Amino acid sequence: MKLHDLKAPEGSRRKPKRIGRGTGSGHGKTSGRGTKGQNSRGSGWRIGFEGGQMPLAQRLPKLGGFKNPFKIEYAIINLSKLSRFKDGADLDQAAFIEAGLADPGQKVKVLGAGKLRRKLNITVDAISDAARAAIEARGGTVSVGVKPGRAAARRVRAEAKLAAETARGEAPKVKAEAVDEADEAAEVAVAAEETEKAAPAEE
Repeated sequence: MKLHDLKAPEGSRRKPKRIGRGTGSGHGKTSGRGTKGQNSRGSGWRIGFEGGQMPLAQRLPKLGGFKNPFKIEYAIINLSKLSRFKDGADLDQAAFIEAGLADPGQKVKVLGAGKLRRKLNITVDAISDAARAAIEARGGTVSVGVKPGRAAARRVRAEAKLAAETARGEAPKVKAEAVDEADEAAEVAVAAEETEKAAPAEE
């Protein structure tokens, strides 16, 4: 068999449908599109066309930037709002919620706007340096909760482990590791000094 002997199977090759060639072409005057209507003109409709209503691609918001899913929404409380409490009061999240300054489950942050006229002992989740200085200047105390995050969680676990080892009377491993690192640094420094002294002799 030669290449010129090869033939396609019968019915596998069909002539293309030639439209727009008049009524004698076998496809009628309108080339199979029917009479009038959206599909009888042009290419019908484009991809994304929704019949004239505002397309989805135009309804969706385009701006706004990145939204951090881990952002913490604090209840902001200025120093000017703390004067409503009694002198010497102990304030925590429950006290702020009862006073209507924070919502249940919301973290509290104190800022330094305004003047403080009370001596207060405050326990909050975050506080600015100016607010802390103003509260301590009045003789009050500030206690800040553990900040969220993996680093804070590791620090809490390390402190708990150190406390447990101390309670059992064991030598804290953290201190031992620090001593080992100091010894290694000292050895490296001594080796460097010896190398510098030996260098002129070799020349």
